[in-house]
Amino acid sequence: MKLLILSRDVRYYSTRRLVEAARQLNHPVSVVDPLECILSIDRNRPSLHLGKTKLKGFAVVLPRIGNIAIEYSLAVVKHFELSGIRVVNNSKAIYLAKDKFISLQVLKSKGLPVPETIMLRKGDALKKVVKELGGLPVVLKLLRGSQGVGVTLAKRMNQLVSLVKSTWKLDHDIIIQRYIPESRGADIRILVVGGAVIAAMRRYPRRGDFRSNIHQGGYAEAIALPRLYERLAQQAAQIIGLEIAGVDIIESKRGPLIIEVNASPGFEGLEKVMASTIPYGTGQDIAQRIIKYATKTTPVPMDIGTPTKNSLKVY
Repeated sequence: MKLLILSRDVRYYSTRRLVEAARQLNHPVSVVDPLECILSIDRNRPSLHLGKTKLKGFAVVLPRIGNIAIEYSLAVVKHFELSGIRVVNNSKAIYLAKDKFISLQVLKSKGLPVPETIMLRKGDALKKVVKELGGLPVVLKLLRGSQGVGVTLAKRMNQLVSLVKSTWKLDHDIIIQRYIPESRGADIRILVVGGAVIAAMRRYPRRGDFRSNIHQGGYAEAIALPRLYERLAQQAAQIIGLEIAGVDIIESKRGPLIIEVNASPGFEGLEKVMASTIPYGTGQDIAQRIIKYATKTTPVPMDIGTPTKNSLKVY
């Protein structure tokens, strides 16, 4: 089965591992930078080109969409969908997951636990917002940040005002969340593939930081998930519409809270910590699990209920 991976660079860890897994499973695979695709709408079916090469003949497309030129990348994903090709994940789910506030709105509307979160564009309401969130410190997040970029802990009011107004001047939106001190900056990353949890780890921030992202110097350990956490991750992926999802949860006095659902989750950290994990990681190849799922003829129904680089590279 011929596969296409949409990724800015074949050297990215997760992209490289997916290519290796596809080759091991005897699937021809190509990697294309979505920003190099040329989209055509004419009287026939939508078509895509890379230079003079028409992109066709693929059975499955795996988008690995970052935060650069999201709209263009999503248009590429949508073009493949309109061509009748199986895409894992689809453009609608990716778009929803990329917007941190709307995704939390949707999760909350379905009864899933999320932190108190506020979005605004009026500076004179900041003091009221801080009071509603239980006081300082508060967490600031860009709507479309990733890997801990664009996440800040505001400990003083003047710092908060400065950060928010600077963000607005750049015409970016920002969300403000209640800080959960008992989490001590740690969170849990859960990888869901086809409605099943296949890996999980607890991430800790480096000293002097509160972000647990490994790309920001944090570290991780493998864990065996409580059934409640597993269920929440499955439900979050289903509600957002993701077949492959990274679900991030923090632990609070009130119980687990979902802080983010990722549509293109990296799994370098998970592969490093899962080698000795029981029950999820022993002898498991995460990249192979993803490829095996993506190449199934029919997607696995995820009816799990709701709670109360520069050229076409062929390998």
